[in-house]
Amino acid sequence: MLTDDEVAEARERRLVAEHLQAIEDSPLTGEQTAMFEMFERERWSHDRRRAYILRRAKEAAMTHAAE
Repeated sequence: MLTDDEVAEARERRLVAEHLQAIEDSPLTGEQTAMFEMFERERWSHDRRRAYILRRAKEAAMTHAAE
């Protein structure tokens, strides 16, 4: 579980990344933003976040391959 300072740092990095994505004309979707906000709200560790994102990406790739 992240400390208050670590959550604040993660939030700041996310906001900067969202801004850069928007500049590149590839903004995050509402679902993606909600996911990162959940990570912050629930104080997920960076390892847990990474594992969750990788699992979702693998599930999406498997679903796409099955179509």
